[in-house]
Amino acid sequence: MHDGCTGTFENGKMVVDKIRMMGFNTRLMPPGVIIKCIECGNEFEMTHLETKCPHCSMVYGVTPCSVAYPERIMAAGKNY
Repeated sequence: MHDGCTGTFENGKMVVDKIRMMGFNTRLMPPGVIIKCIECGNEFEMTHLETKCPHCSMVYGVTPCSVAYPERIMAAGKNY
């Protein structure tokens, strides 16, 4: 079920589902990854591979292979 670093994802829900399935959603992100929420426009630090915007509850996810590429962080939906 694990395709290493070759997997591609059409949307953020697929990313979050994958990291939850693999048990990676609670892994820590490298410090200092600041993103701008697409829902509310506020900036916040992404602390884990799955992180919720503290302002509006939009859920974001990124795979372990993509933590060095902030552009690969994807939104999954509010309270997803």
